[in-house]
Amino acid sequence: MTATTAPTTPGLTPKRGPRIRVRVNRLVLYTVLVAITGLFLGPFGWLVVSGLKTPAELAVSPVRWLPEHVQWHNVADAFNLIDFLGYARNSLIIALIYATLVTLSSAWVGFGFARLEAPGRKTLFGILLGSMMLPQMITLLPTYLIFAKLGMVDTYWPWVLWGLSSAPYLVFLFRQFFAGLPRELEEAAIVDGCGYAGIFWRIFLPQSWPVLSASFVIAFTWTWGDYIAPQLLLSTDRTTLAVAVMSTYVTSAGTPVTNLQAAASVMYVVPILLIFLVAQRGFVAGMSTSGLK
Repeated sequence: MTATTAPTTPGLTPKRGPRIRVRVNRLVLYTVLVAITGLFLGPFGWLVVSGLKTPAELAVSPVRWLPEHVQWHNVADAFNLIDFLGYARNSLIIALIYATLVTLSSAWVGFGFARLEAPGRKTLFGILLGSMMLPQMITLLPTYLIFAKLGMVDTYWPWVLWGLSSAPYLVFLFRQFFAGLPRELEEAAIVDGCGYAGIFWRIFLPQSWPVLSASFVIAFTWTWGDYIAPQLLLSTDRTTLAVAVMSTYVTSAGTPVTNLQAAASVMYVVPILLIFLVAQRGFVAGMSTSGLK
């Protein structure tokens, strides 16, 4: 008695092999993503753990990864030792003012670079992109002298003027997005008697909500996390939470209380995380669509 094999249909191959390869590829991809996520979350996790330790545990060598007794009162102490809500309010006001104004002004400038024809447009756009390579420290002293001459030190007017001046990176995002919109939209609006200002406000800006969302989150994060400008331009009463966290948790000898700084830093980061979680869909969409052209 001889063994028989099942007939096979010509032109068809078993599907088991490709399915296994797909599963292996997904497993490798997920493993890499989890590892990268762990690398990014590691510093934040260490910050959280440090905020729950005693100063002695932070200074001990070798490093003790987990606290022996969790110091939950560090969070309350960090919140109560300074006017935490007052400094957070100052940061929120400045961040909202700057993020709103710079998003709109950058959208307007990006629209001009994308849709208006003018001599030297490409040269000006290249100069704009080149300005992104200038470190902030180079323009810090001239900026301070200008605001001091104008009587704007210890006010929020510098952030208003910065917002109205647009930001090179945000201009680049909007320019890339607007350049990819169909020319027919603009031509139809011109035939109907709409000027370029109307085209921008009525047609282009409503369609750019992904880039608007991404730009607002980026600008808000810039201002919320800025330490140098508020330290230089604002007094202690008007300063931001970033400056307060880094400069007020000190002993009488001037030594930083690192565990309270860590606990306050965790609370300081929470608003940014919440904003990103709320606007993450628009943020991701804006960062992807702005690079299509």
